[in-house]
Amino acid sequence: MKSVVTLLTDFGTADYFVGAVKGVILTINPHVSIVDITHEIPPQDIEAGAFTLLTCYRDFPAGTIHMTIVDPGVGSTRRPIVVSAGSHYFVGPDNGLFSYVLDREPSPQTFHVTAREYFREEPSSTFHGRDIFAPVAAALSKGVKPDQLGPQIENEVRLPLLLPAKRPEGKVEGRIIHIDRFGNCITNLTRADLPETEGKTLLINGTVIKAFRQFYADEDGSENQIFAIWGSAGFLELSVSGASAAKLLHAKRGDSVIASA
Repeated sequence: MKSVVTLLTDFGTADYFVGAVKGVILTINPHVSIVDITHEIPPQDIEAGAFTLLTCYRDFPAGTIHMTIVDPGVGSTRRPIVVSAGSHYFVGPDNGLFSYVLDREPSPQTFHVTAREYFREEPSSTFHGRDIFAPVAAALSKGVKPDQLGPQIENEVRLPLLLPAKRPEGKVEGRIIHIDRFGNCITNLTRADLPETEGKTLLINGTVIKAFRQFYADEDGSENQIFAIWGSAGFLELSVSGASAAKLLHAKRGDSVIASA
């Protein structure tokens, strides 16, 4: 089976960075299939990178190598790592990017990449994506095992858990974890937290939301009505048809969302 390497970065597409990374991978393994997830993660936004990776890595075939680079600590003492989890491999910096995958998958394994023979000669201190992570991802695509790249570790850097908090009187307090380009506010509430939505209300920034819809264009509601909907990533979203819920709610990532009966 042809190896697949995905790229998820904050590099953007205006500069040479993405092209250079692809060139290194293809030089080592010209038969690999490279898939761009996105290069538009906001600069240095580790949480956004971690969320985006969480939402789509399972859509790829087993054995896929996910090279994920959002790396404000490039050139510092932060570790390069490879994670083996859920029949996938993840290559990138140890700064929390893989937290949500590590939290979701049973029995993940993480390896500190120390085998410099897999790096490019004289790696740049500002472009580990090209000089360390790309050749490591290519090596994995050619059959190198993670334990050949360095020792296993168990103290990866982790972001806070996505789990909502239980509150008195049956309330559940979640938070906004992502705002997409349409202005939909994705929360960390799942169906496990709200198995029934009948009669539930949501409170965010002083606004009470009572409407729950099955799809975005559902006409059961007034214009500019903010409603909740189960999104494709499995999280509850706050939305408005044809407008930005984030703007109407003055919402930002991290804002509290309280669900109650």
